[in-house]
Amino acid sequence: MSDRFDPAGFRGPACGFEPIAIGDDPASDAVGGWGASETMSGGAGGAATPATRWHALALCEIANFQSLRRHLGRPRADTLILDLADRMAELEPRVRSVTAGRATAELTFDAESPGEARAVIDALAQIFARSVDLDGERHLLQLVWGMAVAPYGHDDDVRLTEGAESALEQARRDSGIVSLDLSQAHAGFDGAALVRELPRAIAAGQLFLQYQPKVNVRKERVTGAEALVRWHHPVRGLILPGEFINAAEDGGEIVGLTLWTLRQVVADQQVLAAHGHDMPVFINISGVLLADEAFVTEACRIVRETGARIGFEITETAVIRDPDSAIRHLQSFAEIGIPLAIDDYGAGLSSLAYLKQLPASELKIDKMFVMQLTSSNRDPLIVRSTIDLAHALEMEVTAEGVETPAALALLSVMGCDMVQGYLISRPIALDAFIRYLDDEGYKSVATLRPSFGRIENFRRKSA
Repeated sequence: MSDRFDPAGFRGPACGFEPIAIGDDPASDAVGGWGASETMSGGAGGAATPATRWHALALCEIANFQSLRRHLGRPRADTLILDLADRMAELEPRVRSVTAGRATAELTFDAESPGEARAVIDALAQIFARSVDLDGERHLLQLVWGMAVAPYGHDDDVRLTEGAESALEQARRDSGIVSLDLSQAHAGFDGAALVRELPRAIAAGQLFLQYQPKVNVRKERVTGAEALVRWHHPVRGLILPGEFINAAEDGGEIVGLTLWTLRQVVADQQVLAAHGHDMPVFINISGVLLADEAFVTEACRIVRETGARIGFEITETAVIRDPDSAIRHLQSFAEIGIPLAIDDYGAGLSSLAYLKQLPASELKIDKMFVMQLTSSNRDPLIVRSTIDLAHALEMEVTAEGVETPAALALLSVMGCDMVQGYLISRPIALDAFIRYLDDEGYKSVATLRPSFGRIENFRRKSA
């Protein structure tokens, strides 16, 4: 890593930064010369049995990034998260760190228990609690942390990511560290109770939307967004979308939830247009709804009467439930100008028979292929062939889960049309999304990378 930080600031002994050692001295609560709030044996979750190992995924966000950018300038601020991620990996060797946005770093590591995982994050947070020297000036990095942990065998990447995102959302409000033990996520979890509470939650304003931009690779600008629903429960806190959406499907409340989402996106899109950002926004449509005549009629009415630029994302498995009804209703959507995207392509039972019948204009490659794009021999072949297939069927291709410059470069070479993921931006609230568009935040990706089409420009230099 190049010395972008002053040696007396981030890297030097003046700050006491040494590799972190957890639990070397049971009587001490010091970690790398700094006090830690928990040691390896402490924290929620306690010690695990020797046979149990835990996988942790943490998101660290620079909360005062906008302020730092005003002081440092955009070019310098846009490299700040790279330095932060590198420095954290140096301080804690077992941590694997990557950038997950302009102001967010993603850390993954293994631990013996949730308590040990929390101790690692506490130690890093303590170290960066002091101001650092950036280009000759002292600045304080106000960091917030969200972490999810799960035991091996139950550490699904999607659940860990959703858990870390939910924890980070809460951490922004609490201005600190929030950790979520996914092994306890279902303890006391009552899906039927959530279904009963959902209509009241909608009326009480407990649900909210976040938006994740989609960037056109060739144009290097945001050309659309995906709306993602969240629920902040007054007692349970943030509930993972997979949990309450599944409960809504099982309990018959998915119609109300989706229509609320549709109406809220219409309202938010009007706000976006008023700020000069008129673009299509996509929402996810459950497979259950593709067989619901009343829902299809109401959704078409809302879009037709408002003139909103709304797109629908559906999965392949949604069509398999009831192919005839699903395809007929998808045709109804397409006839009134609603663009359709096939979501999570490749994650289910991909069927060319259904694919050629769907009136879709976009295919989204599942993140499980994209996230391993530069470390797998087979995934690049699958992604490239999928892009070629979609183009042959006159569909645009969006790659989900783009988190590294190398993946972006390779996707560009392969001819991928759009990208979506933490490298561009995490899901953010409407006001933050408007600021992101106003500030042209997506251009920071291009600023750090001289050419979208040259892979060599995406490789990080070693220290």
